[in-house]
Formats: sequence, structure tokens, C-alpha cells
Amino acid sequence: MIKIERILFPTDFSACSKHALKYALDFSMERSAKLYILHVIPKINVPAGLGTLNTPLSRIYDEMGHEAKKNISHLIPKRFLEKLKVENIIVKGEPFVEIIKAARKYDIDLITIATHGRTGVSRMLIGSTAEKVVRKAPCPVLCVKHPEHEFVLP
Repeated sequence: MIKIERILFPTDFSACSKHALKYALDFSMERSAKLYILHVIPKINVPAGLGTLNTPLSRIYDEMGHEAKKNISHLIPKRFLEKLKVENIIVKGEPFVEIIKAARKYDIDLITIATHGRTGVSRMLIGSTAEKVVRKAPCPVLCVKHPEHEFVLP
């Protein structure tokens, strides 16, 4: 049997991520695996031509961190918290880089990640975090697509 004792679930708190959480919870329950929930606060890049912000970046990051703590603490239903070991992690950085770092740091056996299914220009401009994670991860990655975002042939 394949050893799955530690599962990493990166989340941006989107509907796609909440759907993928079902898979992470199911695998964690089935394997009695510890679930690491990771939220990455993205770095804010202010283009040089925009001048200064009215609110200092440190305050913006503090607010984002506070909001992330609130969201991450309400993510897992109580019925699962009673049966699973869960560790919440909030970091600041480039999402795919921080996901890979966490996978290595916590010796993760499986990453369960949502994919937003972007295509075309939006994928080219934004990039695919899930795709980068799949390419660089030190362990298997389960990519979960939201059922409403399925591709339909014309």
C-alpha cells in the first residue's frame, strides 16, 4: 500500500479550493493522515509609476494575515477536527514556491490542490499555480477541478 501520512492542502479560499478540500479530507480520513492546510499571502508588487500607497504595506499584510487566520480556522468542519490532526500554516510569498517549500519542510506524501481551469490569455498572464506545483513538487499532486468548470466540446 502507498504510504500517505501527511497531506498538504494549499488554499486560496475560493470555491474551487473548497471543492478540492473534500478530496483532501477524504484522503486524510481514509489514511488517518495529518492534514496541513496552507494559505499563501501573495507579495504585493507596486509598479514604480503608481507612486506611494495610502496604506503602508505592513498594515495591508497584517490585515490579509488576520483575514487568512479567520478563514483558515473556519475551513474544516468540526466533525473532521475531532478525528484528524490538522495544522494550519499561513506564509507570505509566491504561492507555488511556498507550496513546494512546505511540501519539503513537512515531508509531505501528497499535495491536493485545486485548479481554476484558466485558459488562453488569463492563464498566460496569471500562470497556473497548480501546473507549477505539479512540475516542481517532491511528491505526487492531486489536481482537483471544480465540476462547474469542466471543459465541454463545442
